[in-house]
Amino acid sequence: MLMVFGLTTGEFVIAGILPDVAADLSVSVAATGLLVTAYAVGMIVGGPSITVLTARVARKPLIVALIAVSVIGNLGSAIAPNYPVLLASRFAAGSVVATFFAVAIATAISMSPPDKHASTVAKVALGMNLGIVLGTPIGTVIGHNVGWRATFLTVAAVSVAALLLVLRFVPDQPAATSGPVLSELRVFGDRRVQWALALTALGNLGVITVFTYIAPLLTGVSGFTADAVAVLLLVYGVGAVAGNFLGGWLADKALMPSLIGLLAALAGVLALFWLVGDSKATATIMVFATGVLAFAIIPGMQARVLTTARSAPTLAIAVNASGFQLAAAFAGWLGGRVIDSGLGMRSLYLVGAALTVTGVAVAVHILRRDRAALRYGEGTARDRTVPSRFASRRIRPVRSGRGWRP
Repeated sequence: MLMVFGLTTGEFVIAGILPDVAADLSVSVAATGLLVTAYAVGMIVGGPSITVLTARVARKPLIVALIAVSVIGNLGSAIAPNYPVLLASRFAAGSVVATFFAVAIATAISMSPPDKHASTVAKVALGMNLGIVLGTPIGTVIGHNVGWRATFLTVAAVSVAALLLVLRFVPDQPAATSGPVLSELRVFGDRRVQWALALTALGNLGVITVFTYIAPLLTGVSGFTADAVAVLLLVYGVGAVAGNFLGGWLADKALMPSLIGLLAALAGVLALFWLVGDSKATATIMVFATGVLAFAIIPGMQARVLTTARSAPTLAIAVNASGFQLAAAFAGWLGGRVIDSGLGMRSLYLVGAALTVTGVAVAVHILRRDRAALRYGEGTARDRTVPSRFASRRIRPVRSGRGWRP
């Protein structure tokens, strides 16, 4: 949980110190936004590849190595003499995040009794919420008052503390698999996994575009001071915690319908932010509402990926994280292009709303596919999904005594 807290803080705190980094390194805010992209690209590239390539490595040494890389990446960020070195350091720090999440959750579950799996995952994932609620605003305060380099030094220190706890308490465990490691990559051929990954990427793209530039939006559009940004990030984090529990509860009730409703609500809030964002009072409310909805969609998206990739659950978690980071990588670049285009900083809210609507469209498509599969299976639990050989063809499968046939 402590390590997840550090990783999450390291990912999101850049949004609070973006102007400080830009001013100190003499680069534009748009260029500084690419630091988010570099971290995200590191997760995208490192997540599936490192997870697969290390599948035959014992768990504890792997966890130690992943934490060590994170420490080195954050130390490199703290002492970076220029923008290119900082960009490379953020890529390195991000490259191990998705694999660490996957291995940490799998290891924690293996150490807990069967009836405590869900609560165990919740305890590990609590680090993510705490990173938003506490880590990001605290890191922003440190960055404003001591310097943005001190923020990354603090993240590295948290990771070192987590490393000591891992060395002391995590038992030695064998590798996740002893078979061919590349066999797990077959999960990517499942059309349902592909759509689930697309939902994670497109559903998060709009809100991440807005969050990446939240500091200049709040100071330049809403009129807040730089010191107030840390408080508003805390408001966002409180909303994120509430949204996490809300999204999980709704996903248990009705997974895809709840995701459609939450994504539609998120698009509406971002559009409303564009209308009323110049008022400090309403902007504060919008920050909280955005935090709630941005994290309410995550449990359902994760559940969707896990249920469609049961043959490789560890890789599925890394894939889900990579899908989220695909959105983050594109968001950092896209937001910079919107700002440089002359449309103005405020237009990011409308762009975010429009992008979120594409996530709604994907969710609706997935729901229709599910219902079609259920109809083809005559409503039985075992036939909820059309067999993969029919998934990409315009052929209506029917039941016969010999099984599925066109």
